[in-house]
Amino acid sequence: MKTLHFLLVIAIAATGISCKRESKAAPAKITEAETPKPITPAAKKYIVDTIASSISWTGSKPTGKHMGTISLSKGEIFAKNDTVETGTFTINMKSITVTDPKEGKDKINLENHLKGLGDKANEDHFFNINKYPAGTFEITGIIKQNNKTMVEGNLTLKGITKNIAFPAFISVNDTLAVINSETFKINRVLWNINYNSKSALENLGDHYIHDDIELKVSVTAKRNNK
Repeated sequence: MKTLHFLLVIAIAATGISCKRESKAAPAKITEAETPKPITPAAKKYIVDTIASSISWTGSKPTGKHMGTISLSKGEIFAKNDTVETGTFTINMKSITVTDPKEGKDKINLENHLKGLGDKANEDHFFNINKYPAGTFEITGIIKQNNKTMVEGNLTLKGITKNIAFPAFISVNDTLAVINSETFKINRVLWNINYNSKSALENLGDHYIHDDIELKVSVTAKRNNK
């Protein structure tokens, strides 16, 4: 009986670990950069509320994962007849924050590592914010696909631009424009973010970091009446 109980505990624990590591986030469709659409004369302008907007991220490796946020420094959305036509957003790479761990030396070291700062400063360490302090995202289209609304746009990181498409909930009225994406994944190597990537580097053994980064975009913009 004790043996059966022990086996059940092990099985439950293994299941919990397995579920924790599995991700339901779908990969974004990634293609070459596209030409943005022009802003139509009748489009209404909405200014991004940088306090209410953010990008959540999750990075993982065989032994666990880390999570955090990145802020927008500015942005605007243009909509006509309560439908988003286009928009541009500036991503403040200096604002990269780690929320797991929430505090302490490990948090500071990881943030510096992601930014390419600190004692081990290296331009290959993820985002190298001294050279690339900002990223951008520019909406190139809003389409319907498989009963979902897909946001298409040019994402620029470390000077490299790719077009990505991801599902999102979009709401527009006379005062607010809101874009809340589902959680999706991008392959960081396509933007030359190669640190400890098995597909970019050799002989890493188990000391690698998965290429996919999970993202969730939440943008709130207020109508500009000027």
